[in-house]
Amino acid sequence: MTATTQTDDPGPGTAEAARPAPRTGRTAGSLGAMVSAELTKLLRRPATWVLVGLWPALQLVFSTLIPYVSYQRGATFEGLPPEAVLASMLPDQLVLNSLSGLPLFGGALLLTLGALLAGSEYGWGTLKTVLGQGPRRLQVLAAQLLALLVVLAVAVLVSFAITALASGVIAAGESATADWPTAGRLLRGLGGGLLIAATWGSLGLLLGHALRSTALPIALGLVWVLAVENLIVNVAAPLLGFFDAAQAGLPGVNAGSLVAALAGPGAALRTPGVAAIVDGPQAAWVLAGFLVLFTTLTGVLLTRRDVV
Repeated sequence: MTATTQTDDPGPGTAEAARPAPRTGRTAGSLGAMVSAELTKLLRRPATWVLVGLWPALQLVFSTLIPYVSYQRGATFEGLPPEAVLASMLPDQLVLNSLSGLPLFGGALLLTLGALLAGSEYGWGTLKTVLGQGPRRLQVLAAQLLALLVVLAVAVLVSFAITALASGVIAAGESATADWPTAGRLLRGLGGGLLIAATWGSLGLLLGHALRSTALPIALGLVWVLAVENLIVNVAAPLLGFFDAAQAGLPGVNAGSLVAALAGPGAALRTPGVAAIVDGPQAAWVLAGFLVLFTTLTGVLLTRRDVV
């Protein structure tokens, strides 16, 4: 009598059941989709439109409209005769007239935008929700920074566009020669303006993540831009050699020096905060260094601290 041995043949269902479950890791998500989401959040905030629109509007008023009213009245403006006032508003001064407010009041507004972008995430508790969806913290920071750069680039372009329109109208109305900047000079102006705007915006982003709020980062940023740097440059630097040397490393001073360099030789630098304290290449490198430093510090804070 032969005994037959029967081996168990596991079916396909059993084999799949015995297979170890795959490890579920963090889903990184698409950086492009995250940037789009950050842009959507920014554009739906009324504060974004106010801040981004306010700087080009103020820039146009103080660099073109008020001087033009003074010229029409035949009066001097900041010590300049009417002929010099008209020359300062023509298209060859487009770069200066588009960027002259950026080192001071424009920078304060764009710093505020960066602080709002970062600090409001803690006030609303949305950062924990976003991180719970899977993306890494550095991905979230990269998306915030890229979205901020897009908005800042648009603000710089708008400032150039409306200033160019006003300069062209004035030149045509006064039958003056319209010598527009070359393409290379215009591109350098746009790039320099974006570098300055990005430096101030990244400082606001750093303060927002560091202090996890909006009010205090905005207040500290405004005090630094509008008060502390002005006191160092206008009060301390003329009296003490230490501050005279130290002012060359301040972001506002380098922003003003970069605008002065982009304006070209012989330009009338009448806007507060715009002065050739250091040369243009040094100012650009210092601002780029600040941009990298602020972004790095923000990344360290975001990755090393608990999100509460």
